Amino acid sequence: MTRILVVDDEPQMLRALRINLVARRYEVAVAADGASALREAADRRPDLVLLDLGLPDMDGVDVIHGLRGWTSTPIIVLSGRAGNQDKVEALDAGADDYVTKPFGIDELLARVRAVTRRAAVHEAELASVRIGDHVIDLIGKTVSGDVRLTPTEWHILEILARNPGKLVGQRQLLNQVWGEKFVKETHYLRQYMAQLRRKLERDPAHPVHLITEPGMGYRFKP
Repeated sequence: MTRILVVDDEPQMLRALRINLVARRYEVAVAADGASALREAADRRPDLVLLDLGLPDMDGVDVIHGLRGWTSTPIIVLSGRAGNQDKVEALDAGADDYVTKPFGIDELLARVRAVTRRAAVHEAELASVRIGDHVIDLIGKTVSGDVRLTPTEWHILEILARNPGKLVGQRQLLNQVWGEKFVKETHYLRQYMAQLRRKLERDPAHPVHLITEPGMGYRFKP
């Protein structure tokens, strides 16, 4: 079942969207501000985010930037701002589509279907990646050459591999893999990244795929 996170500070809008989406067999979570949206996204890992720009604690564009720091989950902006500059800023920040309020529910559902179809194609393209001499099947969770990864190693590798070329921050990785109480335990990441390199890189001392960005995070280079 497709998981959708709806972010809007208007209770009536949240309720209407939840009712309509659940009726179409989507699994729905809601958030009324930007901070809650970022926490919900990290905890629930939705397949799609519907995001209002006018939030009480931060601008919706900042939420997009926060999400794009660690996930490629599709984002459809829902906003009463009709100006082209607002649309450009949201799309440049990483939004996948933009719907201006007021909108018809049929139009929104069509946009949701279109974006999720594109995301499914992208997911299929990322199902298999190569690191050194190994082919990693992210769906079957297997590595060629009979290499065995622990569940934690898989979790870290999957986050990085599904965001090729993007910097994934230390805090985001720690929060996603171990939880928000562990966001300062950067030694966990150093240990597990060293293990992944030993298992996957041709020369673990000089990695070319699993890259450390000192003081910031990690990056997967295909």
